[in-house]
Amino acid sequence: MAHTAYTVRQGDSISSIAYEHGLFPDTVWNDAKNEELKQKRKDPDVLLPDDIVYLKEKELKEESCSTEKRHRFRRKGVPAKLQVQLMEEGKPRANLQYILEIDGSPIRDKTDGQGWIKHFIPPNAKKALLHIGNETITLEIGYLEPVAEISGVQERLANLGFNCGEPNGILDEKTGAAIRNFQAEYNLKVTGEPDQATRAKLEEVHGS
Repeated sequence: MAHTAYTVRQGDSISSIAYEHGLFPDTVWNDAKNEELKQKRKDPDVLLPDDIVYLKEKELKEESCSTEKRHRFRRKGVPAKLQVQLMEEGKPRANLQYILEIDGSPIRDKTDGQGWIKHFIPPNAKKALLHIGNETITLEIGYLEPVAEISGVQERLANLGFNCGEPNGILDEKTGAAIRNFQAEYNLKVTGEPDQATRAKLEEVHGS
């Protein structure tokens, strides 16, 4: 079957690419044409600009139905889920009131008993603002650079509530302070450096 080659842009993920082209994420990610990309990136939400994703042409599906009767067909959805755990000094920030703003649409809720925020979101959502009292945290959605990159470390720190400014790929003073806070909270050696143990813990806590 014919494929088209799609060049990844900043902010893309397999979910958002599939959604925009009317495909399911698993269909795209598990396509044999994307095996090399899958082996290289490991995670469908961790892509780099200029990666190539191959998209299979959509197939028309036929259904046999009786004539002169009314039939109802349900279109399958492609839900994406945002999951963020809020922690403070190693303890979950449980039952905390917040406003989650996704692409301009606010959701008012509170964290669960383990400090988790969990909501279904549009697969092509790019950014969310999390308002907690006077505090606002910017969440990058659907796209992460590899944790081996400084920008990937910064994105995960920001999503976990450790303020290091805009991800710029530079290990500056603000990023070093955020790393030290993260290391202290998770009982790692406090160095301010994104060493292997810190990167591994970031992936574990963040989820990718």
